[in-house]
Amino acid sequence: QEQLVESGGGLVQAGGSLRLSCVASGLTFSSYVMGWFRQAPGKEREFVAAIYWSGSSTLYADFVKGRFTISKENAKNTLYLQMNSLEPEDTAIYYCACRRGYHNTDPHQYDIWGQGTQLTVSS
Repeated sequence: QEQLVESGGGLVQAGGSLRLSCVASGLTFSSYVMGWFRQAPGKEREFVAAIYWSGSSTLYADFVKGRFTISKENAKNTLYLQMNSLEPEDTAIYYCACRRGYHNTDPHQYDIWGQGTQLTVSS
């Protein structure tokens, strides 16, 4: 069974850092992209960052502004999102997702989703 499980969310003060993790299991794609998305209350789900599982090519949303870094540890089937200089506007549920093929920022193009992990940034 294909499954993604996120962890690492929590409450952090503005300016602080946090690292999210996503453990993948049962993935059978021969070539796929892993992405992070977020959804704040009352807003649509938006793209944050993505990385090729078999390579190192990354893609970031403009609002990341060099604050976030996506990475992976293939041996542990784990995806990470290191978030620095956090702002209250980063408060959202963060989701890990997976799709076959190439980079894409549209959440509707992703096939498998985790349950999400809540990040709250206090001012």
